[in-house]
Amino acid sequence: MKEGVIMVRTIAIIDHKVIINPPFRQINEMKPDWFWVDFDCPTSGETNLLRTFFDFHPLAVEDCVNALQRPKVEFYEGHLFYVVHALDKKTLEATEVDIFTTKNCVVTYHKTNVPEIDFVWKYLSGLETVPPELGKNELLHKLMDKLVDMYFPIMHELEERVISIESNEDDEAPKIINQIFDIRGDLLTLRKTVVPMRELLYRMLESKRVGLDAEERSYFHDIYDHLLRLTDMMTSAREMTSDIRDNYISLNSYRMNNIMKTLTVITTIFMPLTFIAGLYGMNFVNMPELQTKNGYFYVLGFMVLLGAIMSIWFKKKGWFEQD
Repeated sequence: MKEGVIMVRTIAIIDHKVIINPPFRQINEMKPDWFWVDFDCPTSGETNLLRTFFDFHPLAVEDCVNALQRPKVEFYEGHLFYVVHALDKKTLEATEVDIFTTKNCVVTYHKTNVPEIDFVWKYLSGLETVPPELGKNELLHKLMDKLVDMYFPIMHELEERVISIESNEDDEAPKIINQIFDIRGDLLTLRKTVVPMRELLYRMLESKRVGLDAEERSYFHDIYDHLLRLTDMMTSAREMTSDIRDNYISLNSYRMNNIMKTLTVITTIFMPLTFIAGLYGMNFVNMPELQTKNGYFYVLGFMVLLGAIMSIWFKKKGWFEQD
């Protein structure tokens, strides 16, 4: 499906049989076991059906229409409202997916096409019948599980970027530092989705209002474990980038200290030589040394000897050694 296609599609489960795209306005008359309505790139008129036909809470509908919300779950009379995120693998741009669940239906709402929802839709629509245990909570699990699974390739790619920087010895420090800050920015973007998603799953597991039985809880707990693992991976990657950044800063400081040390030694050696050259460059008439035969060579020899003595002394002190 191309982005921008407007569609409201429906799957109804009636006596465990899969019915594709029945008119959802009359779907209650068909007495389905449960049904799923997906608002894919809806118009404003189709969006209004959330209020008029489904009678969802105005605040929840407002969250659907407004700008990107953080992942969360909210409890309303007669229905639950979930906000989850799909992430673009290349840009890390988050796409909001809103999910309503009632006693016998699931409604998904998203303003742009979401491949993960298409995947679940194709899976469910490809079945002729569904097993008895596949209910609306199992559909909710499949939707969330697929969204969370797609976070892992993003995290693995970020880890590979960190490892490539750590093993790269050719790039200059400024370039590496910029790459590190780019990775840390991407990790922060990913964290803004993963951590609220983890909190959402925790609330689902701890709340009795979601209505999960023991078997369903185990499936949602698996998603929660995946999010915990992602959190650990992000923390580890951030620590690695911090270590690499600190190492390069320390290396630059070390190199700068050696440069300053060399310049200091050179300056110290030339200080007395500069003093002597300045002293005899004052050109006073009554300076007796100016009339000395071969005085220039004596002074020049003394300056060379003094420089050599200071160099030998500094070498014994270890000032020429690189740390």
